[in-house]
Amino acid sequence: MSATSKQSSPLVAVYGSSMTTEAEPAFAEALEAGRLLATAGARVACGGYGGVMEAVSRGASEAGGVVVGYTVAGFRDRSPNPYLSEERLCGDLYERLANLIDGSDAMIAMGGGIGTLVEVFLAWNELYMGLLGPRPLVLVGELWKRALDGLSAVMEITP
Repeated sequence: MSATSKQSSPLVAVYGSSMTTEAEPAFAEALEAGRLLATAGARVACGGYGGVMEAVSRGASEAGGVVVGYTVAGFRDRSPNPYLSEERLCGDLYERLANLIDGSDAMIAMGGGIGTLVEVFLAWNELYMGLLGPRPLVLVGELWKRALDGLSAVMEITP
């Protein structure tokens, strides 16, 4: 069941690096994405920590939006960012992934590292296999085109 059927506004999950700093363009892009999503009436979901997650949370929060952060009990060295409307503590990374993918109405991936790749590829695979209802998976930026072009040259990745 999608988040929209439970709430009146769509839940949009945003994936991205936890290591992005305020000095990087990706931080400003995520801040603006959060603001735009909240202004459009969407609720924002993210991993709940720093970097892109904090930027999108801050942008949405400052625009009056609702931000749900899915944090992980085992991440003792991290603190949730201060812009979350609600923290949903997950028992492990798999539960967090399920919430961010299966519980969203749309997914947006900013730049990131291995964690962002896992989120994108799991979501993409579930969409491809028909395990999720129809919903958008938006990959933001030229970096995704380059990454997917590189992968498709050596792996079985269809258009």
